[in-house]
Amino acid sequence: MAKRQENDYFEMLKGLAAYSMRAALALQGTLQQFDVTVLPQQIQEMHTIEHEADQANHDLHDHLVREFITPIERDDITVMASRIDDITDAIEDVLLRVYMFNVRELRDEMLPFVELIVRCTQALQDGLREFANFRKSKTVREKIIEINNLEDEGDRLYLTAMRRLFADGATAEEKLVWTELFDCCELCCDACEDVSDAMSRVIMNNT
Repeated sequence: MAKRQENDYFEMLKGLAAYSMRAALALQGTLQQFDVTVLPQQIQEMHTIEHEADQANHDLHDHLVREFITPIERDDITVMASRIDDITDAIEDVLLRVYMFNVRELRDEMLPFVELIVRCTQALQDGLREFANFRKSKTVREKIIEINNLEDEGDRLYLTAMRRLFADGATAEEKLVWTELFDCCELCCDACEDVSDAMSRVIMNNT
């Protein structure tokens, strides 16, 4: 009997990361050309990306429950898929809160923060392109380090943004809104680092 072709989970994880990057680029495009009149349409476009990512995640789990042999531990695949999905969800949450809080003007730190999120998702996608060869690939390790460094950069930007928010005479309402938004941006970077940490554990446990 012919051997059953096993599913390519590395490719599926890379596909999930591609949705995260699409979401990050969509957020960046929306805020670079910020126009509240078209925000509802842009939210719907973002939700479409998030929905497609959810479907891809469900497909991965559907394959996983039927697979006898997996290239890495089943739990590692599940954790990585879930944490990549968290990135896409967190990015969507940023845009939803911009709309929900009726933001009319962006603070100076917002676009650099979103650019940092794009760089995090790009580094993650680059690392996952090589992840099938994680035992030998230098690129995977380099991208894990890059994501960790970008998350540190995000922490510094968050500190600067919050300091300025509370030092420049912002109203109580502005402080509430922008604390929430900067928290959400930082969470996006943290979520990327969570995936890189999971990748590191896979490497350590399999080499």
